Amino acid sequence: MAQAQRPNRPQRREPPVPVAAVSLDEQAEALSKLLPEALRGIETQVDAAVDEVTLTVEPQDVPAACRILRRDPRLSLHYLRCLSVVDYEDRLEVNYHLFSRETRHKLVVKTSVPHDNPLVPSVISIWRGADWFEREGHDLFGVVFQGHPNLAPLLLYDGFEGHPGLKSFPFHDYEEW
Repeated sequence: MAQAQRPNRPQRREPPVPVAAVSLDEQAEALSKLLPEALRGIETQVDAAVDEVTLTVEPQDVPAACRILRRDPRLSLHYLRCLSVVDYEDRLEVNYHLFSRETRHKLVVKTSVPHDNPLVPSVISIWRGADWFEREGHDLFGVVFQGHPNLAPLLLYDGFEGHPGLKSFPFHDYEEW
C-alpha cells in the first residue's frame, strides 16, 4: 500500500516589513540639538526613530549619560518607562526608554554588547525602577548588569538553563512550513 503524499505547499512568504518615517515635532528637534551639549565629554550618536530621539552610547558610558539625562534641569528625564533588550543575532542591544514629565521629552538610550560578553553597568542607582527591568533582561537574555544588588531570577525558576529571549534558544520542537 502506497503512502499518501502530502500535497506540495507553497513556500511561506513573509510580508515586507514597513519602515515608519521619522517625524519629530519641534520639542523633539530641540532635544536632539540639546543632547550633544548636555553630554559633552561622552561619545554619543544622536538619531531618531519614528517620533522619538535616540541616543547611542558605549556600554561603559551608560551610567554617566543617564545620570546627566536625569539631573540636567533642561532634560529632567526622571522616569524610566522601560528597559528592553533586543537580540539582533550579531549583538544584544539594551534600550532605556526615558520620559520627562516636566519637559515632555521622550528619549531612548541605546547601547550594544556582544553575545559572548553581555556586560552593562546597572542604572539602579539612578532609577530604582530599573531593578525588575534589569532582572528580566538578565533572566531572558543573559545580560549581566554590573553593580546590580540582586540579579536573582525574576521570571524563571532557579536552575533554569539558558535564556529564552535569545533567538538561538531552542524554543520550538518543530519547524514551521
